[in-house]
Amino acid sequence: MKTVIVTGDSRGLGAAITQELLSGEYEVIGLSRNGSDEVSRFEKEYPDRFNHIDFDLENSSKIEGLYKQELKPYGPIHCLVNNAAMPYDDIVTNIDRDVLSTMFEVNVISPMMLTKYTLRDMMLNRTEGSIVHISSVSTATGYKGLSMYGATKGALESFSLGVAREWGERGIRSNCIAPGFMNTDMTSTLTEEQKDRIYDRTGLGEPTSQESVAKTVEYLLSDAAHSITGETLRIDSGTL
Repeated sequence: MKTVIVTGDSRGLGAAITQELLSGEYEVIGLSRNGSDEVSRFEKEYPDRFNHIDFDLENSSKIEGLYKQELKPYGPIHCLVNNAAMPYDDIVTNIDRDVLSTMFEVNVISPMMLTKYTLRDMMLNRTEGSIVHISSVSTATGYKGLSMYGATKGALESFSLGVAREWGERGIRSNCIAPGFMNTDMTSTLTEEQKDRIYDRTGLGEPTSQESVAKTVEYLLSDAAHSITGETLRIDSGTL
């Protein structure tokens, strides 16, 4: 049975990914700032295969301690899903440096640090593992107000490609998934008019299914995807 770390497990896409993995043959260690009803349900339904750790990804300097004290004791880590992210919806002329810095901490630096210690764990245990980073279709299409957010996801895609090249010879894979617009807490502030404009840019005319993304994450973590690395897969209802 494979052990997987999933960040942002408490809601939205992270909860959907956690559910998909727990429905299969995985042990999941979920990380998020706080628990939730979903986390409580996972703990009740999968007491032997799910563990949740409260951790704020704004504190990347504490990830070394997190790994040594709380993650490493669970045994070999086989997979990592860097899912958690902080949104930032504004135009460039309104950039707030403090908000920008916090977003890069959550969306870029902490995923890099978690990848660092996951790779070290894989090296220590000679594990052939898989890492999946959740990016965004905004890196390829661009959206008004998402320039800064898209920049963090672009950085993550570049990082993933480098990891794939560095560690492929040891059987470690790294890929990104770039979802389109999904109905999550991150997008709950959008008006119906704004949502309709987004749907009009998709071939299917509908939001991206969280279940579809979660199933693709599970596939990339599985041995069935052993020849896939260094890729970014767009799952976006055909966003144009």
